[in-house]
Amino acid sequence: MKNNSYFSLKFENDTLHFIDQTKLPFEETYISADSYERISEAIEKLEIRGAPLIGIAAAYAIALAFKNNNVKSEKYFDKVYKRLISTRPTAVNLFYAANLMKERFEKLSEEENVFLRLLDTAREIENSENHNSSRIATLGLNIFHKKSNVLTHCNSGSLAAGSFGTALGIIKNAYDHGLVNKVYVDETRPLLQGLRLTSFELDKLKIPFTVLTDSMSSSLMQKNQVDLVIVGADRIALNGDTANKIGTLSLAIICSYFNVPFFVAAPSSTIDKKIISGDEIKIEYRSSEEIYSIKQNLIGLQNWDYFSPAFDITPAHLITGIITEKNIYRFPYNFLNE
Repeated sequence: MKNNSYFSLKFENDTLHFIDQTKLPFEETYISADSYERISEAIEKLEIRGAPLIGIAAAYAIALAFKNNNVKSEKYFDKVYKRLISTRPTAVNLFYAANLMKERFEKLSEEENVFLRLLDTAREIENSENHNSSRIATLGLNIFHKKSNVLTHCNSGSLAAGSFGTALGIIKNAYDHGLVNKVYVDETRPLLQGLRLTSFELDKLKIPFTVLTDSMSSSLMQKNQVDLVIVGADRIALNGDTANKIGTLSLAIICSYFNVPFFVAAPSSTIDKKIISGDEIKIEYRSSEEIYSIKQNLIGLQNWDYFSPAFDITPAHLITGIITEKNIYRFPYNFLNE
């Protein structure tokens, strides 16, 4: 690694700059984009990923669409809006941010500078998500009762949310307070976000960690080596059912069997108040190529049949607590009035 500094995303000089997460941990390559189409592609390709970060990127993409087309055109906005929300169907933060941008656009007068006003809203969204991450990291200290071994799945740090991150943000803050002994990192097949991204962040932060395959967590818990599990979320229903990276459900079931606390950390923008339960969450299915190859190296035959959901749904009763910037909630969940 070149140094201990990195950033997931920042907006400077009317351009969005972001690290290409598909090349981590071997290359720290930054991409600069000022078109909504290029940012849309970055979200689809997972160069930008993580529910809160996708929302921030989408907001800036919508603003940038008016950088060189600075007129209030409903038809053009609708084209841009539809392109962005088509990139990832499960992460609700994308829709939350895009809808805030839409509300701001609809209130603009014909005389206002569309680009600058939308840019103001995008910055507000980013600042809000950064504040939420900080609050989640602070509130999350309350789930620790001793110096603990923590297990996490996928990536929920700065690379997923900017600022502190969500679940990994709690872990970082708890480590700084002497409450974390070691972090166990699920590799998170098929795209290895735990191995590639969470390990990258923990290494940068000098936090002790051990990587394991997704199927090894039960062995650890059987040996009483995991005190609690903290994961992020891409969408949370009103009843607490939670969509997160594939493999989260099996981890929650294992935690229930071994009586290990299982926590979800996410900003309140991840709560979808339009859906009652996880049955209504649309699951994204990705290319089977992500299973049969790694970095274009084949590990299976292309003509085989593959099952490739990007997310699964963890029922609310398996979740010990949901941590947002507002509170730590316990089952049974009801987010209707939050």
